[in-house]
Amino acid sequence: MGSVTRQRRDANRRSPAEEQLVAALERLLKGGRVFTEISVQQILEEAGVSRATFYARFRDKSQLLIRLTDGLRARLLGLAQAWDPAAGEDGAERYARFFSQVIAIHRENYAVLSAVRELAAYDAAVQDFYTADLEEFEKAVYQTLVDQQRSGDTVADLDAVAAGRIIVWGGAQAIAHHIGVDDGSGDAAFARELGKIWWYGAYRRGDGG
Repeated sequence: MGSVTRQRRDANRRSPAEEQLVAALERLLKGGRVFTEISVQQILEEAGVSRATFYARFRDKSQLLIRLTDGLRARLLGLAQAWDPAAGEDGAERYARFFSQVIAIHRENYAVLSAVRELAAYDAAVQDFYTADLEEFEKAVYQTLVDQQRSGDTVADLDAVAAGRIIVWGGAQAIAHHIGVDDGSGDAAFARELGKIWWYGAYRRGDGG
């Protein structure tokens, strides 16, 4: 995990060449190219930089993909970490707004995130990167659920470990699938239902809704 953390720390200190390479890969992906079929040479031609420049900054195109996704995943994690179940408003409605934001980000960057999910299946470095934020979010959800149990806001027999795992990993898969099969017209309904399921299924289990 150390390499992932280092890459995140350095994400805001890109050189002009790195910016060109990152932007080039993003254009290729959003233009409909499949990541596994994109060659380093194609990236170089799109970016207008030399092969030596590329390899002075990136081990391979997988590392470039991680760099491209770095800021995006930090943005998503920031939204997740800002979640406060005790903010004094109906949690299901706040969750729906949260998911609306998450879905919009995922939809806008669907090609890029799909490439990460695809590559994570057989590239250990990308797998570490892909799962790191979800693991951090899972820990945060677990802690908030335990806090809700201690305060009496949700039931004592809730298994916070299992619930946190289902909420985070199941939610990530559900969002990815939804974006792949829906044209966007169902985003609001999906966000609303997911918000209710998570809120009344865990944070306020027993409240109805």
